[in-house]
This record gives sequence, C-alpha cells and structure tokens, in this order.
Amino acid sequence: MATKKFKCTVCGYIHEGDKAPESCPVCKAPASEFVELKADKKGLSTNSNAYTLIYATVMVVIVAFLLSFVSSSLKEKQTENVRLDKMKQILSSLRVNIDSVDAKAEFAKVVKADMIISADGSKVSDKGGFEIASENMTADQLPLYVCEVGGATKYVVPLYGAGLWGPIWGYIAIDDDMNTVFGVYFSHASETPGLGAEITNVKFKSQFAGKRVYSDGQVGINVVKHGKADKTNGFDIDGVSGGTITSTGVNDMLKDCLGNYRNYFNAKQ
Repeated sequence: MATKKFKCTVCGYIHEGDKAPESCPVCKAPASEFVELKADKKGLSTNSNAYTLIYATVMVVIVAFLLSFVSSSLKEKQTENVRLDKMKQILSSLRVNIDSVDAKAEFAKVVKADMIISADGSKVSDKGGFEIASENMTADQLPLYVCEVGGATKYVVPLYGAGLWGPIWGYIAIDDDMNTVFGVYFSHASETPGLGAEITNVKFKSQFAGKRVYSDGQVGINVVKHGKADKTNGFDIDGVSGGTITSTGVNDMLKDCLGNYRNYFNAKQ
C-alpha cells in the first residue's frame, strides 16, 4: 500500500504513514490539525530541470514573437521618421526655419528635383536621389537636390565623413552660380560636447554663407585650425576651438564629397 503524507497545519511538519499521528512530534498539535496531502497527478515535475528548460524556452519564444511583432508594427513609422528627419536636414541647409513650417509640405514645395549624377559630370537620373543614404553614395550614384528658395535656384549636396569618434554628415546648399555657399547643415554621431560637437552650432555654420566652393576647377573651400582662417581669400573657415580633429574631418568631408560634384558644376558653369 502506498504511503500517505499528512501535513501539520501549525508548524508544517510532514508525516508519512497510513494515518496522521496522534500528536505532532514537533509542536505537539493534535491529529485534528493534520491534513492529508494529495499525491500530485502524473506529469512533469515543476521542480525538474526539464520543466525549467521547457518553461524558459517557451518564454523566450513568446518574448521574441512579441518583439518581432512590435518591431514590424513600428517599422513603417520609424521609416517615415527617418525620411522626415532627412527632409529637415536638407531644409536646414537652405536656411529654412523648420520649427515654423510643416517640413514635409515645405520640402515638397522647395525641392524641385532629387537627381542622381555621376562623378564624371553626367546625369544618371532625374529622380531617386532622396532614396540614396549619404553613407551609401558612390562615384556613379551621387544625389543632387535642385531647389528653389526666394525665387532663386539652389543646389544641395549631401556630405558624409569621419570625425574624431564616429561619423559626421551634413548638407551644403550652393547658389545658382554653382560656386557660392548659401547655407550648411552638419551633424555627428558621437563628437565631444563643447568641442567637436560644436560643428552643429550656428557660430560655426554661419561662417560658410558666401564662401566660394571651387577654385580653378578644384575644391577651394577650406576648414583650417581655429584662428588661422584668412578672412580675405573667400575660402577659409575657422575650425572649432578645441576640436581640431573634428574640424579636419569636416574639411576632408567637404573636399571628398564636393570633389565628386566638381565636373558637373564646372560643366554647368
């Protein structure tokens, strides 16, 4: 005959036998204070390693499914936010106050074409440039935005390079003479606050307006060490104080990216 188990409701002592003891050997409670413990139904013990493994596996699958579902549900919204942020960056280079306008509507109004050109100066396509991420530009896939601000044509060129700690990027808007800077926008992933990160501030960016881009067919605009800019040559930009490496990164970015567009602009000039 199977042994039964009885539990003392006073102290929790477990007694095994055919019936409850006359008194609890621990707390001396009478037999009436004992209750019989029913045997567990056949199945997987909740205290076994197998149960723990199965439970953990099921939970991981459920959590993974939920994360995948949430990610899928938000993907469209996230993509739209990335596109909207890109529009705002381009508009900022055109000196549009993005805080006072509907950026999407203003972008549609201002940007007349998002061309794709090649570094040899030829046009690849009249549209599709917006879909090319700055970090994915190649010599034969160069986005060029043809815009209209205040009745005048502006050309916006995307920029991408490396700072001290990570990527830096931006846009430079050029007047319809294809050689004078109208405005710029810069951003970064991880430059030092108060130093390299100052490339995003108005004090640095405001120096670019009116500067010349090309000199004798080559990129002439130049970001130099802070305090060393020649204010009379029309090309020099004072770098960020204390952010020499980031400033050099901006200079290299301008040289590399604008260099890919020089054949197109030179031909149009």
